[in-house]
Amino acid sequence: MAASDNLNVFADWAIGLMEALGSVGAGVAVAIENLFPPIPSEVVLPLAGFTASQGTIVLWEVLVWTTVGSVVGALALYGLGAWLGPLRLRRIVDRIPLMKVSDVDRTEEWFARHGMKAVFFGRMIPIFRSLISIPAGVQRMPLAKFTLLTAAGSAIWNTVFVMAGFLLGEQWHRIEQYADGLQVLVIGAVIVAVSLFVVARVRQRVQGTDAPATDAHAADAPTEQDSGSGEAHGAEIAAPRGTMER
Repeated sequence: MAASDNLNVFADWAIGLMEALGSVGAGVAVAIENLFPPIPSEVVLPLAGFTASQGTIVLWEVLVWTTVGSVVGALALYGLGAWLGPLRLRRIVDRIPLMKVSDVDRTEEWFARHGMKAVFFGRMIPIFRSLISIPAGVQRMPLAKFTLLTAAGSAIWNTVFVMAGFLLGEQWHRIEQYADGLQVLVIGAVIVAVSLFVVARVRQRVQGTDAPATDAHAADAPTEQDSGSGEAHGAEIAAPRGTMER
């Protein structure tokens, strides 16, 4: 299916919700988008702004309900992370090739230091805007703090896209090309990071496999010191024999 066809499908779906529920429908669409990242908020939000520009729904209500929808979706993923918890996460990671339980420990330490910034700014990064709620739940970030940070970050993101759709009117779909560019950058960065991680771990595994073999070979090979000691010991034994023959 072409990108334009996907856009039309999502647009028709969102329009149906807003026609049935008004501004609340926009919030419902955003909540579902948070739970299913393939549904792009970059389509739902500008379309809601365009709909508000036509007078069908009220702009400020759209801003409020889309932010509420973002928080509701984020809380659902936070709950998933809280259910998962550190112990289950460690068991899962321990079964994943190239992963180590220590990776979870380092992630926890990082999130303990930077969790607030990660949740706030993460709400403005495609793909991560939904997923960031899961580690927050795993770490049991205080719920009030998580809700406040999520609401603040979501309000900024939602307002930018809703207002863009409101101001562009029937040209609201032009926003998608810019949003797609940002998403491609994020996906590219993720691919590079994952590739570097895999290469580093494979090298560690290879070096870890070669090291014991090298050590065993070194242990079997006689050292110069041992050879010298053997020769000296042989000389000591030969000397008495020579004396006895005399």
